[in-house]
Amino acid sequence: MNWTRPFAIVGAVTLRLLERLGVFAHFSVQAGRAVAGVATWGPLLVSQMRRLGVDSLPISLFISAFTGVVMALQASYTFTGAVPLYFVGTLVGKTMILELGPVLTGLALSGRVGANIAAELGTMRVSEQIDALETMAYDPMAYLVVPRVLSGILMFPIVVVFANLIGVGAGWITAINLLDMSTQEFVKGLQLFYVPFDLTYSLIKSTSFGLVVTLIGCFQGFTASGGAEGVGIATTRAVVIASMLILVLDAFWAAVLLR
Repeated sequence: MNWTRPFAIVGAVTLRLLERLGVFAHFSVQAGRAVAGVATWGPLLVSQMRRLGVDSLPISLFISAFTGVVMALQASYTFTGAVPLYFVGTLVGKTMILELGPVLTGLALSGRVGANIAAELGTMRVSEQIDALETMAYDPMAYLVVPRVLSGILMFPIVVVFANLIGVGAGWITAINLLDMSTQEFVKGLQLFYVPFDLTYSLIKSTSFGLVVTLIGCFQGFTASGGAEGVGIATTRAVVIASMLILVLDAFWAAVLLR
């Protein structure tokens, strides 16, 4: 047995990772430069905002509604006999706005939006449609990447705001119907520890999630190869990597903004 083989494997993996990071950095720089091509991506922005944002509302609101219900029920179970019941409103509001609203929405949209972008651009790559755009003197970055990334940055916070509202609303409905609470008690708990920065924090997180999901999806699609199998691999990578980065960013923003 060659005892150096494990080191060779680790070295090869490390080099491959550094290579991909370099390619991604170059891709990101190109995308940033392409923002100047407003005439190319401007007409496409509204349609991408609808596809990435408006069309994503149903799944986001569905998840948030049931999350709010579960949070209210679990809070009442946890607080039984020890904490006043109006703290259910506090827990539902704080948890939805600070954590579950942005993170669950980001993870759900990484599957819907990120996978869709990677599959669409990956199919265009393997079928040489992106090369055809370059032949026709179109900048693929400005035409395909920039409108999707900007749409993600703009629409993710809006989707998260609706998700927060629906989650808190579902928690309120659950509290007054299943937990023997009044609306006044729930609102009292909701207002107890609320500060305006909570919403700012939620919007900052969701904006960064929108950037990560769309940029990773575009990168994986642009670098896809190998036909249908390659597109499938790129789509899977887009979802997995974006989901991991969402969790990393979640921890990062908590450490930076909530200390």
